[in-house]
Amino acid sequence: MHKLEEKIAFYTKHLRLPAFRKNYIELAKQAAQKGSTHEQYLLTLFELEYEQRKERRKKQRIRNAKFPYVKYIQDISRSDLPKDGQLKLPQIERLDFIKEGRNVILAGNPGTGKTHIAVALGIKACLEDFTVYFTTIHALLTKIREARSLKTLTLLQAKFERYDLVICDEFGYISFDKDAAELLFTHLSLRAGKKATIITTNLAFNRWTEIFGDQVLTAAMVDRLTHKAHLVNMNGLSFRVKESQKLAQQ
Repeated sequence: MHKLEEKIAFYTKHLRLPAFRKNYIELAKQAAQKGSTHEQYLLTLFELEYEQRKERRKKQRIRNAKFPYVKYIQDISRSDLPKDGQLKLPQIERLDFIKEGRNVILAGNPGTGKTHIAVALGIKACLEDFTVYFTTIHALLTKIREARSLKTLTLLQAKFERYDLVICDEFGYISFDKDAAELLFTHLSLRAGKKATIITTNLAFNRWTEIFGDQVLTAAMVDRLTHKAHLVNMNGLSFRVKESQKLAQQ
């Protein structure tokens, strides 16, 4: 019997069936007690392996997405969000925008929950088996420039285009020269009308020329990103201001 267990351990390891290896003895005892058939016993093992593999895949998707922190939808304090955020979150959290290839633009002053919402939507997307990538605009631009320098830009663009959801955070915190603006426009345009992108920005659209410096390019970027997009007005008191007010009242 010891030899048999060694062989089972060997094959389940090399076939990558950890749930089989961990549970087959205990489930065999349970099957014997219940009088289950061999087929029922095997099906139970297969179901257990499948469910555990699915959970591992979800965790791996979250790791691969490169979120700055973990924030779940249920962790968001909805009453503290700006009114438009409260109104539109129930709609966008269904994630239909991902299936439809529509963008979400979260625009408003700092500290009102834009990144929290973006991360929470991204993690929910991972849990529902979508591929997600999180980046700041500055980090994305750095990666684009490095790829261009290494002549791997085509590979980067192909990978960027395949994600079900890309989250571009901190749009508007830094301005670009003409070369950077054109690179970013080209890169983001790859997904326009096909795949979903979430943009968080602290600038209203009429101030995006401050980022790009070129009115024509700015108009084209706004047009591409906002076409059929969910626009969420996140202007309001920051969480930090609200906390300060609560402390003052106490």
